[in-house]
Amino acid sequence: MSRGKVIVGMSGGVDSSVAAYLLKKEGYEVIGATYDFWHDDDDPADIYKNLSDASEALEVAKVLGIEHHAINYTGQFRKRVEEYFVSEYLKGRTPNPCVQCNPNVKWAAMIETANEFGAEYVATGHYARIDKLENGRYAVKNSVTARKDQTYVLYGLTQEQLSRTLMPIGDYEKDEIRRIASDLKLPVASKPDSQEICFVDSNDYSEYIDSHTDVKIPEGDFVDSAGKVLGRHKGITHYTIGQRRGLEIAAGHRIFVTKIDPENNRVVLGENEELFTTEVTCDHVFFMSVENMKPGEKRSVVAKIRYNHAGERGVFEMTEEGRGICRFDKPVRAATPGQSLVLYENDYVLGGGLICL
Repeated sequence: MSRGKVIVGMSGGVDSSVAAYLLKKEGYEVIGATYDFWHDDDDPADIYKNLSDASEALEVAKVLGIEHHAINYTGQFRKRVEEYFVSEYLKGRTPNPCVQCNPNVKWAAMIETANEFGAEYVATGHYARIDKLENGRYAVKNSVTARKDQTYVLYGLTQEQLSRTLMPIGDYEKDEIRRIASDLKLPVASKPDSQEICFVDSNDYSEYIDSHTDVKIPEGDFVDSAGKVLGRHKGITHYTIGQRRGLEIAAGHRIFVTKIDPENNRVVLGENEELFTTEVTCDHVFFMSVENMKPGEKRSVVAKIRYNHAGERGVFEMTEEGRGICRFDKPVRAATPGQSLVLYENDYVLGGGLICL
């Protein structure tokens, strides 16, 4: 007897491929779906031809004996992710586009497909788990492998999305997933993990922004914390907080980007010690494991300030202005506006917000 129908978002990688296998093994009726966010092809045949991820996912689906569909979803991706990505860099911030893409595009696309096919569930190959808590709310939980944990980019998922989501590989180590794929002789078993932002092929963010906006990014001054001019920068979109390489400044010792000032078109350089802080503020706060926090309410948390941050203990508090402040027990390095501050309680995602130092 089937445990229900599930749409699996198949990226053409090993993780989502094994996720589809595990769900089929557990008794679900699995339908694979790969979304083309970058081309204007509406014909599935063209998507399979022009998008290697889709064609690879189709080959996996044939091995697993499941149905697979290639679906165009460019409109929302361009609006909610690409345009957001560019606008944030122009403001001197460093965005994490996955944080925006997951709830607003990927899950929206999968649930739309699920409704079309009469599926109760959607699923992905993320290294994370989902539980229903005693308070009745759903929350993302850390995966068993800290090395591959992907909960950071999932804090924006809504309760409706979480209630319909399955994440079968959150209980596995990466090596186990590779071994399962190899045993099944899946064609993507040895495919390398994707590391960069999916829509920036060259990993050159400034070049991407130059080609996707009519705004001319002007050169400006490098200055120190006192305002003394140290040299010229190539445009604020070339830099992020904590950056050391590519500054082309002969300071005689290591210096770092400590602040980006878009209003005055300046990039502030300073010492490594200037990058540390015990207090990080965020806005656009979104809660997951609880419905809300009142102004002045405090909670002990472990918080991450970027995707690959191990996390640090602290106390999180909401302000009357609707912002959140995390006061860390130990200093954290290079908290960057535009990145997310993600909060954890007992391995569950409490919520998160966008850093706005």
